[in-house]
Amino acid sequence: MPLAILYSRGRTGVEAPLVTVEVHVTNGLPSLSIVGLPEAAVKENKDRVRGAIIGSN
Repeated sequence: MPLAILYSRGRTGVEAPLVTVEVHVTNGLPSLSIVGLPEAAVKENKDRVRGAIIGSN
């Protein structure tokens, strides 16, 4: 079960808090779960992430 961990920085005004992205890649049905943000914008980001993954082959 491959697990990739990416460390990045978010942008909040002049602050740049650490953001950890964990990706678990397996065979099976396509699925995407984004957790940690209770805002409605999260639902829109799923479409953007899926498009970026498809575009990157």
